[in-house]
Amino acid sequence: MRRSKVIKCNHQLDPTMTTAILECISTLSISAQQLRRLPKLLEGGLPKMPSTVKDCDVPNLFREPYIQAGYRPIDQNWKYYFLSLFQKHNESLNVWTHLLVAFAVLLRFRAFVDTESFSWDVLSMPLVIYIIASLTYLICSMLAHLLQSKSELAHYTFYFMDYVGVSTYQYGSALAHYYYSSSQAWYDHAWYYFLPGAAFLGWMSCFGCCYAKYHYKRPYPVMRKIWQVFPAGLAYILDISPVVHRILVCHAEDCSDGAVWFHCLQIIFFVISAYFFSCPVPEKFFPGGCDIVGHGHQIFHVFLGLCTLCQLEAVLLDFKTRQEHFLTRYNPELTQVSCVSFFALILCSAITAVFLRERIKQKLEKKDL
Repeated sequence: MRRSKVIKCNHQLDPTMTTAILECISTLSISAQQLRRLPKLLEGGLPKMPSTVKDCDVPNLFREPYIQAGYRPIDQNWKYYFLSLFQKHNESLNVWTHLLVAFAVLLRFRAFVDTESFSWDVLSMPLVIYIIASLTYLICSMLAHLLQSKSELAHYTFYFMDYVGVSTYQYGSALAHYYYSSSQAWYDHAWYYFLPGAAFLGWMSCFGCCYAKYHYKRPYPVMRKIWQVFPAGLAYILDISPVVHRILVCHAEDCSDGAVWFHCLQIIFFVISAYFFSCPVPEKFFPGGCDIVGHGHQIFHVFLGLCTLCQLEAVLLDFKTRQEHFLTRYNPELTQVSCVSFFALILCSAITAVFLRERIKQKLEKKDL
């Protein structure tokens, strides 16, 4: 009797369970139908995106050598240029490469803070500034390529901001190399001029790029590239000097330092990126064939991103394994001055960019009269 009652009781529960299951299936079916309609709903909710245009349809300022199509039309509303993040055009990869690298830097640093014995003190201050500098240059570059097509003034404004980001990254790298990556022998000879020189050349790099953009018009002469590359090249040579010295010493002593390999990779990737920044290849050999994917500036972005990620890994390893070098050189006043100089450099570079932007704005206003 008890067995039959149990069975009877179970039979009484079955309809309820069946109903609940059917309700779940019905809900899932409705959700699946809604998901299938989601792309159409999004398409209907977003404004219609203007098609990209050819080089002859945009002012000369926006044209790049050998890039014949994939340009975004100018004088659209700001919403269009922000939404063009999801559109296929000749700046798409330039935007996404640095956006993804910025996320990678942030996530890697977050993982490092969570897994290592990290403390927010003077010892970590140069590292934190280096992370801020890396994110600054990546975000400024991303915004420049995303928004510069709005107008001629926007083009100059966002590229000037990009150059401020470059100078910021140069000094942030120099700070990390100085405190965490340099050998004692190099430090003894270079400590008194390295950071002041890095700050000055960082500002010169920003000024050179801004002036080249302000002064020269398309088709650009060779002097424009010299104004861009020469100060930035001097800044890089100085900033990377402690790393090069350490690599040479490590090679001579046949050491097995894991960070040195990442430092080697960052130099290799930077040299490759510098080549593609300076030379319009491969689009020079395939005019119109590299408009959306494969032109030199995109390759420059890819290798510069790889350079940054390898540099980040090397600096994190140095911070973790070479803290005694920092402690032997530690001077509270000098360390704080070095870190405050980072923000002073940003201010000086920003003032330079704003000044030249105002000059450009006056020129454009005269042209429109």
